[in-house]
Amino acid sequence: MTGKHNPLQFTINFDDEAAPASIPSRPDLSIEASVAMRNRILEEDRKREPIYYMSFGSGSSGNSCYIGTPRGGVIVDVGVKADVIESALKANGVDMKMVKGVCLTHDHSDHVRYAYSLLRAHKHLRLYCTLRVLNAILRRHGISKRIKDYHQPIFKEIPFKIADFEITAFDVPHDANDNAGFHFLTPGGKHFVMATDLGAVSDRARHYMSMANYLMIEANYDLQMLRRGPYPEYLKARIATERGHLDNADTARLVSEIAGPHLHHIFLCHLSNDNNTPEKALTAVRTALEEKGFTVGEGNETIEDRAADLQLQALPRFQPTRWYAFH
Repeated sequence: MTGKHNPLQFTINFDDEAAPASIPSRPDLSIEASVAMRNRILEEDRKREPIYYMSFGSGSSGNSCYIGTPRGGVIVDVGVKADVIESALKANGVDMKMVKGVCLTHDHSDHVRYAYSLLRAHKHLRLYCTLRVLNAILRRHGISKRIKDYHQPIFKEIPFKIADFEITAFDVPHDANDNAGFHFLTPGGKHFVMATDLGAVSDRARHYMSMANYLMIEANYDLQMLRRGPYPEYLKARIATERGHLDNADTARLVSEIAGPHLHHIFLCHLSNDNNTPEKALTAVRTALEEKGFTVGEGNETIEDRAADLQLQALPRFQPTRWYAFH
């Protein structure tokens, strides 16, 4: 279901006016009919295009990822240094001019720390977040107030467009300001859903997650590790509340309930460095899925993976992932 990207395999063309070679020449048609036929073929080509995805880091040290199509894409959160993002995209054939916007889930530092430096370096970018998130950034962080010059306000449950995506922000409970998950819909009807930093799953969050073909979902902590760990009791209590984070068992239960033929790939994100391990998170979710009768691959494109019902991976905390192309 995923393919490792090779920049030599294709050329990314962001000229929307350029017609693909598959459009035939029809001198017998009127100009209006020719344009209509061309647009239909362009639309069909877009429906067959892949979704590209890459995480640049996922965890309390910094969160950021990219989602795109051959014409452009979106960066979600900028808690990772701008040069890391730029280098990772460039290595996979994506120039920063192809990035059409930056979305922020909430105002915590590990999601917004480098947002202004990225926007300042690439002035064509716009910043998409709610007004409450922007105001919290200005109030609570040592980030230049000029960040507001790039701001394009969004509102939860009201779709907006960036590049090829129709994006809908939805509410998730967390102890920050106006936390949001994001639902990305492609012209081909594919659904990519991101939900990081949430302590519980609201009905609206579940609604969007249930549609996902590709799901990025938090699995922050193992409950026993948290209880026995070094954190002070007030912090343990905060993490475990409905405005804290999801533990492995909660994530496993949710994913096993919403999984079906439509769900192809699950990325576990925002794993705690102190209270979780990738092995514990993966085991919890895999076990829950297998108990529901699903076969679970590891996303490595082996023969066994290709035969599995869906793929399950944990995003690394500190390094970029490989480049994914979902068809």
